[in-house]
Amino acid sequence: MRINPVAGQATRERMGGMNQAAGIYLSIPFCKAKCSFCNFASDVFAASRMQGYIDRLCAEIRAARAVARSRGAAFPDSFDSIYFGGGTPSLLEPALFRQIFDCLRDEFAFTGMPEITVECAPGQLSDATLEELQRQGMNRLSFGVQSFVDRETSAVGRLHSPQDCLDELARVGRAGVGRLALDLIVGLPHQTAESWLHSVDQAITSGVEHVSVYMLEVDEDSRLGREALAHGSRYHAPHLPDEDAAADWYVAACERLADAGIEQYEISNFARTGGESRHNLKYWSRDPYLGFGLDAHSMLHTSASQTQAVRWANTSDFDAYLGSPSNNPLAARFVPSSKPEVDRVDEDAAFEETMFLGLRLNRGIDLDSVQAKFGISRVAAMLEGLRDVETAGLVEGQGNRLRLTDRGRMVSNEVFSRLLLQPAT
Repeated sequence: MRINPVAGQATRERMGGMNQAAGIYLSIPFCKAKCSFCNFASDVFAASRMQGYIDRLCAEIRAARAVARSRGAAFPDSFDSIYFGGGTPSLLEPALFRQIFDCLRDEFAFTGMPEITVECAPGQLSDATLEELQRQGMNRLSFGVQSFVDRETSAVGRLHSPQDCLDELARVGRAGVGRLALDLIVGLPHQTAESWLHSVDQAITSGVEHVSVYMLEVDEDSRLGREALAHGSRYHAPHLPDEDAAADWYVAACERLADAGIEQYEISNFARTGGESRHNLKYWSRDPYLGFGLDAHSMLHTSASQTQAVRWANTSDFDAYLGSPSNNPLAARFVPSSKPEVDRVDEDAAFEETMFLGLRLNRGIDLDSVQAKFGISRVAAMLEGLRDVETAGLVEGQGNRLRLTDRGRMVSNEVFSRLLLQPAT
């Protein structure tokens, strides 16, 4: 069975709310191995805990309306994207995916043909799971390749070889999955300009429609990041490339991908024509989305406004998510007093979000639309605050649109800081 426009009990009459189609994110935190660079809430949890986790996930899904109502949020009329992230969602057995899709079908209405994405690690998607996902309507797979160079992937704990990646892409293509994506990371240990461009070229020749290029994050939230900051020798930290060199390699990737017809549409994302991620575009456009599972985030507009919103996030502690009453507000019986902290996005914060999220997109921001939503005074103050970065060549105006320049995308946080410093009006 497939997710369809109106299924189970989830009719438009029952759901009510806004007309804007929303997205659903499902966090599946299970991994076969924890990569040294990973700063997500995922780990090598015992496979025996998967059933309990999915039971908890479905309880959270069933409580979604009550949660939204308790927070003054408008529950969406329909949804048009589902994204399984992780972790490695492809590790789930077919029956667990079937349980999740049955729950989604019972609770929500879907419009048109939803984009349904599942993240995978090469070599960690069984034939049985692939067949079940296709039965459920999955139409997009995203592979965490990171590099097509053995030395680089083994240094950070990846379990696949470059040939594994190519074989996997060919296998799922033969199975009929038409929409394929992969991730690359620039700045891995032992990476060089030549090895980086080899990975980029392999991504191009693989034929995937979508490529994400991420700069390695060196922070306290990963083992590699902590080791590098401490100037230690573990996890190949001494072999991290220079940050300026990695930035140059990122620019080279942008050029190489564009030459191959894989155009940049967001700071880290590139796609062939029509291959953009519908789900991820929701984040940058401030469209509503619901997140379920460990460390998942949600954003819904308020019942009275298309701009003001409420945001909240689940705990990143696995045991707390599964069982602690103080962190389990979404059990079968909704308990309002135990809900997590909610961030209420007022008109000023919504304006700031609209600007810095919209500027991540290559198309930039439609200033006429922003002015209609937030008023001329906010837009005028924002433009005044950006004059210095415009003079520096980091932003540019094209008709009624404001966008980052190629150089501006390299130092986007410098531009975004100007937006966050704008005074409330």
